[in-house]
Amino acid sequence: MTFSAIYAKIGFVCSHYTQYIKEDKIMNSKDNRSSFSGKIGFVLSAAGASVGLGNIWRFPYLAAKYGGGIFLLIYIVLALTFGYTMIVAESALGRMTRKSPVSAFQSFGKKKWMSFGGWINAVIPILIVPYYSVIGGWVIKYLLEYIRGDGAKLAEDGYFSTFISDGASTELCFVLFCMFTLVIIFAGVRNGVERVSKLMMPVLVVLSVVIAVYSVTRPGALAGVKYFLVPNPANFSWMTVVTAMGQMFYSLSIAMGILYTYGSYMHKKLDMEQSTTQVEIFDTGIAILAGLMIIPAVFAFSGGNPETLQAGPSLMFITLPKVFATMGVGTGAGILFFVLVLLAALTSAVSLMETSVSTFMDELHWGRAKCCILMAVIMLVVGTASSMGYGVLDFLKIFGMNFLDFFDFMTNSVMMPLAALATCFLVIRVVGYDRIAAEIEQSSKFRRKGLYKFFIKYLAPVCLIIVLLSSIANVLGIISM
Repeated sequence: MTFSAIYAKIGFVCSHYTQYIKEDKIMNSKDNRSSFSGKIGFVLSAAGASVGLGNIWRFPYLAAKYGGGIFLLIYIVLALTFGYTMIVAESALGRMTRKSPVSAFQSFGKKKWMSFGGWINAVIPILIVPYYSVIGGWVIKYLLEYIRGDGAKLAEDGYFSTFISDGASTELCFVLFCMFTLVIIFAGVRNGVERVSKLMMPVLVVLSVVIAVYSVTRPGALAGVKYFLVPNPANFSWMTVVTAMGQMFYSLSIAMGILYTYGSYMHKKLDMEQSTTQVEIFDTGIAILAGLMIIPAVFAFSGGNPETLQAGPSLMFITLPKVFATMGVGTGAGILFFVLVLLAALTSAVSLMETSVSTFMDELHWGRAKCCILMAVIMLVVGTASSMGYGVLDFLKIFGMNFLDFFDFMTNSVMMPLAALATCFLVIRVVGYDRIAAEIEQSSKFRRKGLYKFFIKYLAPVCLIIVLLSSIANVLGIISM
């Protein structure tokens, strides 16, 4: 190749790169919007939002309670259909408008129901992140105790209830978790959210694999592996479907405003179809690894009794420390596990916080620092109420629930299904399927367009109504989930 030919090729590449930079600057300068650096940044950040306590703690005990392998099979099917549909809808609307939820809805009109849809998507993360940070504080407490070599103390009967009723200790741990989250958010999208996700998510995957391998190799653990991975039709029930649907909804960060916000940070050239698929795979993979971490170990501990796994919220803080105490390297296992849980909790909290700050920036037209301070105040007020709800504020109940349980019920069981329904109606009645498809096809082939149209129009609204009604019925004691 001649020098002139080489020079011409360099010129060609440079001109195209320059044009790309110009387009990117124009796109980002439109509203001075922050953005991810590329696909990896988006995928790991979105996966970090999805991979949280819902995967590590909630998924295993629900899988154990509702049939093991049959629950897992149904969950995977729902994630690849219903879950995919909602992820695509929210991410595409975010990228199309380059706005957080409130402004995204308002971009298409000023009708009252549209304004409601935007605000309910925006308020959910603002309410979730304070009480989520309280649980994150509990994780910090357990990790510190294992590091100090006091793991045996954590396995004692009554330790957890004594700890959460100690207002000073829980508040200190809660504030510490909040500080970690705020520091990341202050740094911005690329230097904070994206950079931390790129660091934490690979570490989280490695730790998940290490703990899962250790768990499945324990004596008696193979029975738990079989129960979790092999579908048994005899264990199927209608509640298996309903519960898997609710868990999928919770796990994939649907209807939390996160995907709107992260979608608004996506470059127009980023392959949305492929990125969405990778987020699905990442999230589901971690959920499966969480099941392999917990179910076989508890099976071995309990002698094959699945009821031990149905401890619900107490599984991570009461049952698992007892399991670790029976292991020869219980302290090491406890440290690795709670480091893993802390990373998962932090990535989700960062996503929730970023979504909240982004909404304030869009609606109040404030700078990031000022919005972070506002969110810190909200977290302190709402989070302190949740933290003290098991202690000095235990006498205050809302519908018979303490503050943490009430906020969890309102956001997850009532507001999130309503928020997702609003998204469905926005796509069906206002935006239209073709505009969503056109947005995705700017950067990639829309391979599952037919599936998307069918689910968003017919099945997604029905599924969401089922999730909403079943959750309310469960709280009222009509059904048991």
